[in-house]
Amino acid sequence: MEYCYHNSPLGLILLTGKDGHLHSLTLPTQRPNEWPLPCWQPTKVGFADCITQLTEYFEGKLHNFSLSLAPHGTPFQQKVWNALLQIPYGETRSYQDIARAIGNPKAVRAVGGSNARNPIAIVIPCHRVIGASGKLTGYAGGLQYKRALLDLEQNQQSIL
Repeated sequence: MEYCYHNSPLGLILLTGKDGHLHSLTLPTQRPNEWPLPCWQPTKVGFADCITQLTEYFEGKLHNFSLSLAPHGTPFQQKVWNALLQIPYGETRSYQDIARAIGNPKAVRAVGGSNARNPIAIVIPCHRVIGASGKLTGYAGGLQYKRALLDLEQNQQSIL
């Protein structure tokens, strides 16, 4: 596995991947003591496109990422993460909406759990999922990041 750190407006983001595929994007408050593993190799070369796209996203210029993604998860989690990729920039959906989108309307809690385990924050836009009441609910990186990302997308202005 290869990794690099990217200094973003949200703080230091950890990117991991292999063979041109992004495996994770970890926000500063997520799992701070787990990464990187000693066997991983530091490099910026394999992450240049990802860093460019993240920079453009934070500048409010990029609305759709075009990266090769390889998140690790169960088949159910993969289904949820694929549904998250369908949420348009600047819009939100409820956990119930995602459960319906994957054909399992009673799986609202499981959708929430999968959302929380999304390994590629921002790119797989779990921040676009809110409570049925319209209120912000949990975000693995912290609600302050969720609010900042939603504000960026809804106002289409840079948070840099």
